[in-house]
Amino acid sequence: MHELGIAHSVLEAVRTEMGRHPGTYPSKVGVRIGEMAAIDPDALRFCFEAIIRDTDLESLALEIKVCPRRHCCRSCGHDFIVRDYDSRCPQCASLETMCISGDELELDYLEVEEYGASTAGAKSTQ
Repeated sequence: MHELGIAHSVLEAVRTEMGRHPGTYPSKVGVRIGEMAAIDPDALRFCFEAIIRDTDLESLALEIKVCPRRHCCRSCGHDFIVRDYDSRCPQCASLETMCISGDELELDYLEVEEYGASTAGAKSTQ
């Protein structure tokens, strides 16, 4: 299951980035996965949640965005989503198309919060 290795890599990237922002903690990390990347989003989520359990990152949320396979027509330049494995251009019917996305695995974003920044509804102890 390579999803476990991917989950570890995501957490390593989060920890590296957090080292650049002292006084903050990560609240959410987003990844983009292409539908052709051979990654099971449910397995990735399971592995991610398993390895953050009982750690300082236990509250870190993982958001996964699955990206469709996209092609660009070499004849007319039309950019389109491939459906049912049909890579013909829907605009000109050309078979001369090239894959431009759908196989990616990317860290999309990291949301961080400052320690002590949330004081809404807090009561003073003085």
